[in-house]
Amino acid sequence: MSIFDNDDEFYMQQALREARAAEAEGEVPIGAVVVMGDSVIARAHNQTERLGDATAHAEMLAFTAAAEHLGGKYLQECTLYVTVEPCPMCAGAAGWTQVGRIVYGAADPKRGYSLLTGPVLHPKTEVTAGVLADECGDLVKEFFRKKR
Repeated sequence: MSIFDNDDEFYMQQALREARAAEAEGEVPIGAVVVMGDSVIARAHNQTERLGDATAHAEMLAFTAAAEHLGGKYLQECTLYVTVEPCPMCAGAAGWTQVGRIVYGAADPKRGYSLLTGPVLHPKTEVTAGVLADECGDLVKEFFRKKR
């Protein structure tokens, strides 16, 4: 039995679907969903190649879609599910949106926000790490293995 909440695993599976869509498009396979209550209000995957935009990360696109859905810029009542630990840019955006919770799968020891010293996230944001970490991490590792 998993140590994580069944809902966390369910929504991480949704983020993994987005990551697989990114992979199918030749993008780094990272996916994200934003959940409010028991509803997915936004979903996205990396589109940096497609859009020619280095900031078109799954989290950034999901935040924009969620804010549009809600009609406001703050996401305090929402949870971001993302397959890989957010980078500093995405963590900064998470701080500005005041997202209530972040759940991520695989850690990113080379580019993840946890490498930073000092706070990046909003002080009230809760973080849960490691949900389906192996599956999330293996997807990215395999993507880069094929590229080499």
